[in-house]
Amino acid sequence: MLTFILRRLGESFFVLLVMSLLVFTGVYAIGNPVDLLISPEATAQDIEQVTRSLGLDKPLWEQYFYFLKQLLNGDLGRSFMFSTPAIELLLSRMPATLELAVAAMFIATVLGIPLGLVAGLKADSWIGKTIMTVSILGFSLPTFWVGLVLIMFFAVELGWLPSSGRGPTSTLLGMPVSFLSWVGLKHLFLPALNLALFKLALIIRLTRAGTQEALLQDYVKYARAKGLRARRIIGVHVLKNIMIPIVTVIGLEFGSVIAFAIVTESIFAWPGMGKLLIDSINNLDRPVIVAYLCVIVVFFVVINLLVDLAYAFLDPRVRLGASAK
Repeated sequence: MLTFILRRLGESFFVLLVMSLLVFTGVYAIGNPVDLLISPEATAQDIEQVTRSLGLDKPLWEQYFYFLKQLLNGDLGRSFMFSTPAIELLLSRMPATLELAVAAMFIATVLGIPLGLVAGLKADSWIGKTIMTVSILGFSLPTFWVGLVLIMFFAVELGWLPSSGRGPTSTLLGMPVSFLSWVGLKHLFLPALNLALFKLALIIRLTRAGTQEALLQDYVKYARAKGLRARRIIGVHVLKNIMIPIVTVIGLEFGSVIAFAIVTESIFAWPGMGKLLIDSINNLDRPVIVAYLCVIVVFFVVINLLVDLAYAFLDPRVRLGASAK
């Protein structure tokens, strides 16, 4: 088990190193932020001075090694626009993004597993076909269009929910959250629902496929032959056995929800990391862009590492397979 953990840690460190190189090279090869930071009437001397102060006069490889050195010290650079450490900007916006992502995955999980279970148990009925049709729409409809429709219907036409913003926040475990108040929940509901629809469709289809496969297994047939109630068969023999892949996918998808909340945060003016990224791209604020992408990569690597370790703990065959290589 220790060898498996060390191997996964080494692979994760290598992935972080490669991704930092790709992200840094890709971002720093695009545009020149000096053009946006100084006046068009600035002299060549002013341009040279600003370029030197930002460290943009050095070769790209030298900038990368300086960035890597600062990264190992926990310093992701200073924002060109705000003149503050990029990591501080991200950390100030991270609670809003995490709250939105957790709310979206909660909605997708609470609705997706029961609906997928029903669709798997009653695949040929009208309710099963309706659930699958809704899941196809969840996959097909673009997020930005669904967000605009939600705003038009619930905020503009009905006036039930606010169309933008986060609302009032309260402190929970040192982080500002909005779901502790009714007004905050109303601000949270629409963006969380919009972000959850794609994941909801995924969990429905995954649960349905797992349910139909489990119903064909011998242990389910044996449970029926013993005369067990249908509720016990579904709750113990079906649902319990399909939860491992579902929990795994939910864990992996949580990282993608954080990474791809950009569109939803932009539509609903949600003050999270995604909106900060859009603003930074518009202003070519390279340190913030690189810091954001590095943080997202760390999220993905950590989540994948935890999922691998959980699988190794739950299924010894994973450890044996790794040792045999």
